[in-house]
Amino acid sequence: MREMLNYLSTALPGETGAGARMLALQGALRMNDSAQVRLPYGVLRSLRLESAADVWRELDKTGLLRTRTCPSAPRVMAVQVLDAGLLTQHPARPDRLRAADWALRGACSARTSTPLLRLAALSFVVRTALGSDHGVAEMDHVARECGVPTAALPPLLEQLVAAEVLMTWQAVLDTGLDIGEVSWRLGPKGLRPRSAIEDAN
Repeated sequence: MREMLNYLSTALPGETGAGARMLALQGALRMNDSAQVRLPYGVLRSLRLESAADVWRELDKTGLLRTRTCPSAPRVMAVQVLDAGLLTQHPARPDRLRAADWALRGACSARTSTPLLRLAALSFVVRTALGSDHGVAEMDHVARECGVPTAALPPLLEQLVAAEVLMTWQAVLDTGLDIGEVSWRLGPKGLRPRSAIEDAN
């Protein structure tokens, strides 16, 4: 999961919104060996996106994937992943499917109000070592995964604390007095079953 989030952070344009990033993650984790995926509308509803049609258009413009409806299955969105690099990023498909399901049930079921908060919650939880509630990461890496400027992370982290995804966080300054790393401790709503995440790392 961490590798997939990291890959998408560089494969997608920086201005790609959080909703589109969550959809791209689901597509990447659920694709078959031919880089195709069929996303049932139930999965899309679980992502709780405000305007799914706009998000699909945004993703189509990135060139990462191409979408089409399925006349034979009207409640399914068919996706062809166009980025061949994604085929080299994944373990066995059953592990990726478990991770995709975890992302829906874990991060998306957290009572965070926006796709950005849900994506940020996912990013911090999967960057926390198995068996621990503490984590540390370079701030610019997390910002890239979420599609926001580094300066936007502190208020985002405070919202995650308010949502009880994180208990605490702290920025670690580098020698140039710029924010370099962020450390955190997961809160009660950030502690999720981790086996699926580790399988997909």
